[in-house]
Amino acid sequence: KAQEMQAAWCYVTIYRLSLKDVAFNLGTNINLTCTNKTRADIVFMIWEMHLKNKNCKISFVNYDKGIDSCKDGKSLQKTSTGQLYLHVPNVSADDVGLYKCESVYNGGNENYDIKVAVTAPPVLSAWLEQKGNKMVALCRAERGTPVANLSWSYGGSSEPAVKTQLDPDGFVTVESHLELLEDIGPEELTCIVHELFIYISVFLS
Repeated sequence: KAQEMQAAWCYVTIYRLSLKDVAFNLGTNINLTCTNKTRADIVFMIWEMHLKNKNCKISFVNYDKGIDSCKDGKSLQKTSTGQLYLHVPNVSADDVGLYKCESVYNGGNENYDIKVAVTAPPVLSAWLEQKGNKMVALCRAERGTPVANLSWSYGGSSEPAVKTQLDPDGFVTVESHLELLEDIGPEELTCIVHELFIYISVFLS
């Protein structure tokens, strides 16, 4: 009978580990999940965040008060069906980093590592400058992420010089200088900006 009782209380522990990279548009509200179990099934859930400027935790413990050491608007919320998720409002460069989630529920536990990045379109500009007796075309993709690639539609000039500046908040400015070896009008020259899967043509002004 003792063996029968022990068997009756036996359950299988399920352990799942997942790692994924995600990117979100700057300024959007994002929701991160690490289990499809409902709040009623979860014993506890802990989100550990290793961000650029700090490390912090947010947790949920069933029938007890959780902790929030982030104090920056992030919160654990639940869907209409009771599934818990981490809500990050107005995502910014300060929210970039590694999010580690552990959820323990009746019958198992799940662990997720999620690398969060942000994307932001750069401010684009292009123009011509006279430097001594030479004409130089300039193209700038300012404060974007990820890094934009710049190229020129005109191939009859010198190799362009590219400068990259990384700002403290993680945004990048790229500037391309193309020295023109012969007379060419602005209408014949276009700067092409490649960011992620988007190509943008910038005409000189």
